[in-house]
Amino acid sequence: MKLIIVESPTKARTIERFVGKNFKVESSYGHVRDLPSSTLGIDIENDFTPKYITPRKALKNVKALKEAAKKAEEIILATDEDREGEAIAWHLGEVLKINDPKRIIFHEITKNAITEALQHPRKLNNNLINAQQARRILDRLVGYTLSPFLWKKVMRGLSAGRVQSVALRLIIEREKERLQFKPQEYWTITATLETPKDKNTFDAHLYKIHDKTVEKFDLATETDAKKIIKNVQGKTWQVLDVVHKSVKRLPQAPFTTSALQQEASKRFNFSAKQTMYIAQQLYEGVELEKETTGLITYMRTDSTHVADEALKELHGFIKEQYGDQYTLEKKREFKTKTKRAQEAHEAIRPTSVSRTPDAIKNYLDKKQFKLYELVWQRFVASQMQPAMFDATTIDIAVDDMVFRSVGQTLRFDGYLKVWPFASQEMLLPELTKGEQVTLLSIMPNQHFTQPPPRYSEASLIKTLEQYGIGRPSTYAPIMSTLDERGYVTRGEKRQLTPTEIGFIVNDLLVEHFPNIVDVQFTAEMEENLDKIAEGKVDWTPVVKDFYEPFAVHLEKKLETVEKKDMTIPTDEVCKTCGKPMIIKHGRFGKFLACSGFPDCKTTKALPPTSLHIPCPECKEGEIVERYTRKRKLFFGCSRYPDCTYATWKRPQSSEEKGDAEHTT
Repeated sequence: MKLIIVESPTKARTIERFVGKNFKVESSYGHVRDLPSSTLGIDIENDFTPKYITPRKALKNVKALKEAAKKAEEIILATDEDREGEAIAWHLGEVLKINDPKRIIFHEITKNAITEALQHPRKLNNNLINAQQARRILDRLVGYTLSPFLWKKVMRGLSAGRVQSVALRLIIEREKERLQFKPQEYWTITATLETPKDKNTFDAHLYKIHDKTVEKFDLATETDAKKIIKNVQGKTWQVLDVVHKSVKRLPQAPFTTSALQQEASKRFNFSAKQTMYIAQQLYEGVELEKETTGLITYMRTDSTHVADEALKELHGFIKEQYGDQYTLEKKREFKTKTKRAQEAHEAIRPTSVSRTPDAIKNYLDKKQFKLYELVWQRFVASQMQPAMFDATTIDIAVDDMVFRSVGQTLRFDGYLKVWPFASQEMLLPELTKGEQVTLLSIMPNQHFTQPPPRYSEASLIKTLEQYGIGRPSTYAPIMSTLDERGYVTRGEKRQLTPTEIGFIVNDLLVEHFPNIVDVQFTAEMEENLDKIAEGKVDWTPVVKDFYEPFAVHLEKKLETVEKKDMTIPTDEVCKTCGKPMIIKHGRFGKFLACSGFPDCKTTKALPPTSLHIPCPECKEGEIVERYTRKRKLFFGCSRYPDCTYATWKRPQSSEEKGDAEHTT
């Protein structure tokens, strides 16, 4: 009997259906060894040798795996294909004392892929193992030493991380930009015009004055705008030029991990963690009518590469389902955006394009279906013909000014056949050069510049990827940690709003540990980890070069940085002992506590912050800020539970509504 070991029971059950009776498939249920949680677990004096232990929760399963291994004539390690999967395979080999273990990898969990992998086993890749081990050690050295610094200087329960702290810095810097932002007023002018023959109407916007293109702030005040409007009254409006051109729109590449997380967030409001959870279900196997199989390829990838066999199947599918006019003559190549992407990996795609979303809809829950359909549509669209638009630009002269109208219509849908999106078509009337049109109305429009938007999970992941920080497997955990530590809350449209404690932690790290939160420094460390994975450098010097100056600096800062007083005095008196109550910061925000702590442990919730806006439902209470258990901000009535009004969207006061109408 041959024993195959994978990480998850779902994956094990799926693979077991593909292999014969000579195989037994068992699950490790994740990691079988890790660094201890109670100590650093790294022998710094002995070349940073890690001291791995088997976690208590894994002991029972390790015992069962050892028993199964004793009975096996051959042991095959079939963990995931990335660095973490390679490291898990190595740990299994060490724990089970397997001499020269066989390792198989596959991009998808299908019968063909597993059969092919079993025919081509390989040895463990020590370079990948070393890269993952170096990442784990670096993260432990930073987190295990810097977090206690925050406990001593700020408060307990906080944490710092090698990548997490950079992500927090990006969020904080964006928020500071927003706080410092000063809106600038500007005006535009829109004319509604009518054609002489068909009496069709269309809008045109002021484009040029005295042959000079109008810049954003050229019309800075209402007076500037009204002066222009006055000058064109009673003047002749004549078509100066009509330009028709064809515009080609190309499809995007199949999904990488970060691209999938971003699109799922934008379309379905899925968090990165939720997206990866659902994607893993689709990868590990779903029970269909006649088979259990993986529906998508491996979901942790930074590559847009697609296997030739999959492209061949896709080409045939497009031709058969949509016809020659939608089919490319040769495959479309995509350049992987991520630095040092692992081209041996594939993009996220369906394991079989013929398994259409509608065909398997009844076997998936709603969220699984949404994500599968998204992956399927993006993959199919990536190898279809471009969409073609007819774009028209009409310039109309009046006095010494030019007004411009731009429109476009879809001529051929191409890849949009399977990748629909909101495309606003604007159909313009047929006009010829020299033709006169009639002015029906002309309006000044007031605008104000807007601050840069807060990061959402999706936009933060995109930024981290652009900087070369983090990897497909790390994006979702980073987002979860920022939430769990109370460094951010989630407002409207899942925007990440930093909390006061997030500001304090970030400012402390920026001032005293600038390298740890430096984007360039962190990106260079990621490149070093990639070089370890490629076998170009040894892992020990990389860790040593980072840690030695960091440790000296940390020791100095522990002595010189003063503890930050986080308490705020209040006039309230403790009902238990009579001492003054103070405002403290906790993991879930601010609360009232007795200043006599630890002798008196009395605490009390702070009243929620009021927006001073009447409740639209009961008319008696006021709208206040509240938080879910996961620290997501929402707005409710101060009379809860008597009034259960609640909304995610921040309500506006009557004054704010008036301002909004005036500044559109």
